[in-house]
Amino acid sequence: MSCYEIEALRLGLMNVLGTEDRSAREHAEKELDGHLDGPIEALAHAETLSDVRRHLDAALVDLEEEIAATDADDPEYDYMRGRLVAVRDAERAVHRLTDQGESVLGGLAEAHDVLHETFPVDE
Repeated sequence: MSCYEIEALRLGLMNVLGTEDRSAREHAEKELDGHLDGPIEALAHAETLSDVRRHLDAALVDLEEEIAATDADDPEYDYMRGRLVAVRDAERAVHRLTDQGESVLGGLAEAHDVLHETFPVDE
């Protein structure tokens, strides 16, 4: 059993962050071998945080549908529900990452404004 959503998210975030960890990338790609389609594939190839959020949301919808269609007596049912909890937690982490990035951008804009207030530029 594998958590395709998490591995695809790892690949997408590696793309966004420019991570060059070849062994981590190869591990994630191996876990996803034969399962790269739909939102999982799109998530693995995401290049922006906006793309990551959108494709992760679509992958969550698919996972929820898969769980809803699975009998509670199925041996994989509990694992699938655990996957859902892990992916929802990852979704919150991505939202925090986005919020922190936007906060950094806001801080830089504020620093720029203060610099120009302190040292006005004549035009």
